[in-house]
Amino acid sequence: MCPAWATGWPNSMKTERGLTRRLGRELLLQAVYISLAVIVSVYVAARLMESVLIEQAIKQEADYYWSREADRPGSALPDTKNLTAYRHGMGDGVPAYLGDLPPGFHAHDEPRKTLTFVSERDGKRLYLVFETGQVGELVTLFGIIPLALALIVIYLSLFSAYRISRRAVSPIEYLARQVKTINPADPDASVFELVPSKDTDNEIRVLAEALQDLATRVTEFAERERRFTRDASHELRTPLTVIKIAVDRLLKDERLDEDSEKTLLRIRNSSEDMERLTMAFLLMARESDEGLPKDWVCVNEIVDAEVERLKIISPDRDIGIQVQAQVRLLVRAPEKVLESVIGNLLRNAHAYTDQGQVTIRIENHAVTIDDTGPGMAPGAVEKVFEPYFRNQRQRGGFGVGLTIVKRLSDRFHWPIEVDSEVGRGTRVTVRFPRADSQIS
Repeated sequence: MCPAWATGWPNSMKTERGLTRRLGRELLLQAVYISLAVIVSVYVAARLMESVLIEQAIKQEADYYWSREADRPGSALPDTKNLTAYRHGMGDGVPAYLGDLPPGFHAHDEPRKTLTFVSERDGKRLYLVFETGQVGELVTLFGIIPLALALIVIYLSLFSAYRISRRAVSPIEYLARQVKTINPADPDASVFELVPSKDTDNEIRVLAEALQDLATRVTEFAERERRFTRDASHELRTPLTVIKIAVDRLLKDERLDEDSEKTLLRIRNSSEDMERLTMAFLLMARESDEGLPKDWVCVNEIVDAEVERLKIISPDRDIGIQVQAQVRLLVRAPEKVLESVIGNLLRNAHAYTDQGQVTIRIENHAVTIDDTGPGMAPGAVEKVFEPYFRNQRQRGGFGVGLTIVKRLSDRFHWPIEVDSEVGRGTRVTVRFPRADSQIS
């Protein structure tokens, strides 16, 4: 019983691609090169036979005649079907067109294709005329037959090699297609199973088993990640909520002095920062955005909420915050993701602005945040999305806010641009290609 990859694949797999096509192309080129080499070799052999062997035979015939002539003067001239000899004073003499030829070989095409050898001994000349036309035809005929046989053997051998190689490569192509179609979030190890067969190579079995093992391990890792995300979401939020509730209760105590109230406010602000950071980390921990509820979210409302939250967190900072909404921008995405992106950008701009204001512009398919902070040099702009990078002195936070923004924007295909100049502030633009803009 032949395995599936030896007898044929489903229609979607019958199209020859990749290794099979490359293998066929290489074997075809090899067949062409070998054929050209054989043809050239046969042609050269035929020409050598005509020019070398025939000339050698004619020379030997002349030498043999002169030896007989020396032993028995007046010996008969050589005369065969393809060879005719002439001498002055013998027979009909020498034809006029041969009389002026010097010693050596001379080829003629008229009145027929011949090769003439003029041999001279003791002032006497022998003219041997060999008809090469018929011999050339025989050489060509006997050259074509071995040529045809050689090409047939070559083509059959290459075709057999192609069939065997294709059979060996087919399971690799099959496994490659299975890898391409597998779902990374929930890989199915069974798709890498091959039909058992004695013809299956050991290397293919090892590869298939390795892919099955990899898919199983990925499934286990994904399940552990989902459990961790679920458990961490609960375990991290609970103590933060307790801290916030306790701080709110303490803040209601009228007996608190000013220093204690400021300390509690810092604790509450830090707990809120930690809660947002935890949410962002949990979002990034997901392999995909599956399970995150998507809806049409109004960016204007998120910006307003983040601005109000920023004013509560930093009530003592005399930094103006201006919102310029040209349109009502709607983005289909998880609300928490948009909150994390907009919130981190806004808090970063506000933290690095000592005087002046932060301006948020909501435009068609984009949100731009300008600040009047110290700005950044070109080298710093290139590193602004790297983890734990802080421009100039530390302004609070954990140094991962813009890294979170970049990773979330890349995941949801929201291009982000940073333009900054030392002494003039920084501009950050996030674009939402598939957003819906409405005139506000």
